[in-house]
Amino acid sequence: MLTILGFAMIATFLVLIMMKKMSPIAALVLIPALFCVIVGKGAHLGDYVIDGVSSLAPTAAMLMFAIVYFGVMIDVGLFDPIVRGILRFCKADPMRIVVGTALLAAIVSLDGDGSTTFMITVSAMYPLYKRLKMSLVVMTGVAAMANGVMNTLPWGGPTARAATALELDAGDIFVPMIPALLVGLLGVVVLAYVLGLRERRRLGVLTLDEALVKEEAEETETVLVGSGSAGGSGKGARPAGGSGAGPDAGAEDGGAKAGAEGDAAKAGAEGAEDDDDFQGLDPNRPTLRPGLYWFNALLTVVLLTAMIMELLPIPVLFLLGAALALSVNFPHIPDQKARIAAHADNVLNVSGMVFAAAVFTGVLQGTGMVDSMATWLVDVVPDGMGPHMALVTGVLSLPLTYFMSNDGFYFGVLPVLAEAGAAHGVSPLEMARASLVGQPLHMSSPLVPAVYVLVGMARVEFGDHTRFVVKWAALICLLILAAGFLFGIV
Repeated sequence: MLTILGFAMIATFLVLIMMKKMSPIAALVLIPALFCVIVGKGAHLGDYVIDGVSSLAPTAAMLMFAIVYFGVMIDVGLFDPIVRGILRFCKADPMRIVVGTALLAAIVSLDGDGSTTFMITVSAMYPLYKRLKMSLVVMTGVAAMANGVMNTLPWGGPTARAATALELDAGDIFVPMIPALLVGLLGVVVLAYVLGLRERRRLGVLTLDEALVKEEAEETETVLVGSGSAGGSGKGARPAGGSGAGPDAGAEDGGAKAGAEGDAAKAGAEGAEDDDDFQGLDPNRPTLRPGLYWFNALLTVVLLTAMIMELLPIPVLFLLGAALALSVNFPHIPDQKARIAAHADNVLNVSGMVFAAAVFTGVLQGTGMVDSMATWLVDVVPDGMGPHMALVTGVLSLPLTYFMSNDGFYFGVLPVLAEAGAAHGVSPLEMARASLVGQPLHMSSPLVPAVYVLVGMARVEFGDHTRFVVKWAALICLLILAAGFLFGIV
């Protein structure tokens, strides 16, 4: 019964958020609370929630101060050269921009932290996607998949968990997997190329000069139409060749600043919000600190280096970094308050989502539904598949790492699967490598806090991101599994 209720709870949650019948925060809280009562353990709901919140509190703290830190870095112009450099390299070509998103996310993922990767990637790429009216779910999907492949690095988490659970050396697990993971990363780049071509067909291609002239024209229109610093319609003219928003663009992608054909009657708040969206490319915004550029760059490098070397817990590092960045760049208290207030929406949305996810995970684990589902899945594997348990583990890693935390899968399920594999002569190393296959899909799981940073900063609905990314991420996972099988790794 727990197995059925567990799957029913997960299915109910996914259906409601994908159909936009409930917000993710409400669904993460109310659905598990309801099923906790149905299971007959409603009296223990408080204990489950407190356990879940306690386990995720450090993550929530890290995200809060990391958002403030990187928000300040955006305000002071740290990423402006990156944005302009990518624009010049891509020449406003949607295809190159999507491929650049995949490469940037993969490179930044070397630090092993998904939240940091998404913050830097979105900070650099979001203004380009908005300026060219590209689909933002393409950006979030490609970034999540690239980070998922790189998440298998020994210091990224899953490999270390698999090594610990099966008492193996992390290097023995990871190094032989490199060829298959490179195939997966290449698959992400090829997919980005295909999605980029689709965006190019939808929007057309601008030269750099056309993009900059269009930007200047829009800024001039904003000043003429609006009153103050913002105004104008959110529906500007599309780039050359544009044929309207595609199915993945959606109303959530918003509009650009006022275009030549904008409707002045729709100015107001929408125009103001759009002005905020493009601050990353505004060379005259008052928050710029060009004289402190190298200080901010050095501070960021030191912060990321300290995080990789684990000199201090990540929440502590970002807390210190945010405090130092605010104090140096904005020495006056009113300016500091203004910067914190400017990023309060992102902080509240992301931290709120993390604590809501704690309810979901707390109920899943506390009621025993996770253990019951894992045992059932192991039991339904036919005996004839015993010699192929590595492949079975690779396939099972897709749904299991999506519907439960990495800790639950690697410490709760993998040892059971490995024991079953050992009975049929499958080595623990093969099982451990196969267990890493599902990470590209795992990074878009509703139980991964970093994904809320991604969709929150990109202003994409979680349901839209899920609908877009699941099929492509599953394809990348199966590609890695196939490569591992062909290379004799699993």
